Amino acid sequence: MTGTATVVGAGIGGLATAIGLRRAGWSVTVLERRTELERYGAAFGIHPTAQSALDRLGVGDALREHAVPYRDAHIRTPDGTSIARLPLERIERKAGRPELLISRPYLLDALLAGLDAFGDVPIKLGERVTDVDALAAGQDLVIGADGIRSAVRTTRFGDRSGPREVGTVAWIGIADIESPVHGETWGSGRFFGLTPVEPGRTNWYATAPEATTADELRGLFAGWHDPIPRILAATDPATWIRYEMRHLHPALPSFVSTVPVTPVALVGDAAHAMTPNLGQGACTAILDADALTRALAAAPPGPAGVAGALRAYDRERRRSAQRTAFASRTLHRFMSTERTRLRDAVVRLLPG
Repeated sequence: MTGTATVVGAGIGGLATAIGLRRAGWSVTVLERRTELERYGAAFGIHPTAQSALDRLGVGDALREHAVPYRDAHIRTPDGTSIARLPLERIERKAGRPELLISRPYLLDALLAGLDAFGDVPIKLGERVTDVDALAAGQDLVIGADGIRSAVRTTRFGDRSGPREVGTVAWIGIADIESPVHGETWGSGRFFGLTPVEPGRTNWYATAPEATTADELRGLFAGWHDPIPRILAATDPATWIRYEMRHLHPALPSFVSTVPVTPVALVGDAAHAMTPNLGQGACTAILDADALTRALAAAPPGPAGVAGALRAYDRERRRSAQRTAFASRTLHRFMSTERTRLRDAVVRLLPG
């Protein structure tokens, strides 16, 4: 079926949803509260399932043009001892393609180019949504892709579910040197990750206690194995991104609402914001967009068709996305524990 939809939020999930709807023949408008799109760095891991979804959305080739494969990575202790390998080879064998890493601006550019190709999908910046029912007037569907503090979610689903802090601060950056090793190093109450992002550059991320400042971060990791201190030294602190790690809690009972007026569906962080420990935030948003727009494309015309498609989307995505969010939160606690001897002994039992 086709119809008229407004997508609230121009992040990864919102843009991917807009592309899928437009490919299905819908008339689409995208609203974004910021006056410009966020173009900060950081690498997104794109799992093969999300790559397939991007292929269906017509932007897979643009993704691969700037992405790099992620193949050899280990979990290490602060002295550099490898205690396990990340299961990247198993993922590649099973899927027939590797995990990919791409800088956020490149993925954003790929999605924007995919949307621009239609020539008739406006992205209205500086549009802060406060009245979803008024926004929905004359629309067949509203998509809430407006992040963990979603106004669409709060208006239609209430404020019982909302952002919850986990007591840890995350820092991310990109160094202009290439790391000889990749993966994660787990210490006591903190960890450090290194991934490729593009030739000659390294994406890094670190977690530390909430009160840690930028000046203190380098000291926290000064005695850790090479190249962690060099990576931090090679990155200008002015470019570091700091955010308090949060997740959406409690889990929503539904990602969709078909009453009282125009139907609403949530995608991405608005539906299931999670800690970044599994690196699945972008993937789940892309999978949401793909599942929702496939369901709508296959639906019969009319309000009943939209309602049925939304229920199908909720069945396909809600439990899967919420399991991923729960697993990521659980992994965060496991990685951040101060009982490192027990944790490391468990990690050593993981298959290579």
